[in-house]
Amino acid sequence: MSRLINAIFKMIFGRALAIILMIVLQALALLGSFVWLRNYYPLIWESMSILGAFLVIFIINRDEPTEFKMSWIIPICLFPVLGALIYVFIVGNFSGFGLKVKLGRRMGETEGMLYTDDETENAIEKSPPQFQGFAHYMKHTAGFPIYNSSTAEYYPVGEDKFEDLLAELKKAEKFIFLEYFIIERGVMWDTVLEILKEKVKEGVEVRVMYDGMCSIVLLPLRYPRELEEYGIKAKMFAPIVPFLSTSQNNRDHRKIVVIDGKVAFTGGVNLADEYINLRSRFGHWKDVAVKITGDAVRSFTVMYLQMWNVSEAGEEKYEKYLKNIVYDTRVHDGFVIPYGETPTRSSEVAKTVYASMIQSASKYVHIMTPYFIVDREFLDTMRYAARRGVEVAMILPHIPDKKVVYYIARTFYPELLEAGIRVYEYTPGFVHAKAFVADDVSAAVGTVNLDYRSFYHHFECGAYFYEGSMAAKVEKDFQDTLGKCQAVDIDYYRKIPLYQKVTGRISRLVAPLL
Repeated sequence: MSRLINAIFKMIFGRALAIILMIVLQALALLGSFVWLRNYYPLIWESMSILGAFLVIFIINRDEPTEFKMSWIIPICLFPVLGALIYVFIVGNFSGFGLKVKLGRRMGETEGMLYTDDETENAIEKSPPQFQGFAHYMKHTAGFPIYNSSTAEYYPVGEDKFEDLLAELKKAEKFIFLEYFIIERGVMWDTVLEILKEKVKEGVEVRVMYDGMCSIVLLPLRYPRELEEYGIKAKMFAPIVPFLSTSQNNRDHRKIVVIDGKVAFTGGVNLADEYINLRSRFGHWKDVAVKITGDAVRSFTVMYLQMWNVSEAGEEKYEKYLKNIVYDTRVHDGFVIPYGETPTRSSEVAKTVYASMIQSASKYVHIMTPYFIVDREFLDTMRYAARRGVEVAMILPHIPDKKVVYYIARTFYPELLEAGIRVYEYTPGFVHAKAFVADDVSAAVGTVNLDYRSFYHHFECGAYFYEGSMAAKVEKDFQDTLGKCQAVDIDYYRKIPLYQKVTGRISRLVAPLL
């Protein structure tokens, strides 16, 4: 209770409220200018109304999901001038143009550092045709190589990941890279931080990067400087500033740890106590993570350095962190493809990874996800799989962390159930896991949710596994979790309170923009 009171106190009297008030004042000033323009310059107002009509035609012809189009067409038709200008401001994303240029530059610097070796290429040629096509897409279109000399450990709860993470951090000899969406002071982060301090004293290079949303309530604005006093290189990604800016919608949702270029962690687990169930807000927190060792770590090292250097002026010495790392090429536990998703590129890598698993499945696809807000195209992919005889099953939370998002997800229940898709809710609490498994042969674990934010707005990452032991591990966890779930049927849906259904249906109209 004291933590909650302190958080509320900080929000009321701290930086968060100041930022919110300044953004609200700017929005009100902008709205006032529209009213003034309409009253005193009607000709200009009418001309701008014509712009709205042209924008509707432009939006209809864009190559994007229908849901995105409707989320803009409706407000533009209702409020032609205001809707048109907001569309130009947000979709134009002029404030995010610099980010796109900088990230593109960093990706260009690392071009050629990630590759699929000849032995793996030969193994791919002997694999099933469906995987060959997927590997071709990931390598040539998405730019993520395939590895075949790696192993992976799966953690069905955050507590397991935390324990192994501490052990691996203590082994570090050269460098430690950490990138998280959330870092919050508490047992988990304080324990990690103490190890990082000791490693700095031993001469290990330590870098810590976290998303700027943390500066709102969880961490002080000057916290990177505090870490630097310990010898830790630290930075916030895209600090929240009190100005209207579309780039602030693009958050770094990734969770990456790289140790000496030999070990990498990813998954849904952030560095905060609720992720290891030392603090309970929404019942039991169900999360998953993976540890990867071997040549696939190379991709995580490069992805981390690309993001770190987005805000840097100089050039990174990438090879310093990639050379002289010996991997055991005799180790083979299937194919591993680490991948990332960014809002600065047109290809939808994360969405494609999930969709390809559903499309290629012949027996089953099992999913754990905290949020379910997808476009019609993805929904139809799931429903077609179920209708052609594939067992499609999904575990969602029973206790939500974001109620409106939860209400939207539940509006999909009738469409899912009608197609034969099995839906379950995790009754002990909140499912934060992002895990896919199909046909005992492929699996994906990472930070990517089944929603528009992960598919289009956030920076994300994950790892795809094929023909190794990971699929069996994820499937076992799915079945174990299923025993703690309540099955959803149409009678269950009918008993959902009416206000939740109405709120969800209305909110679904603007879901792509949330």
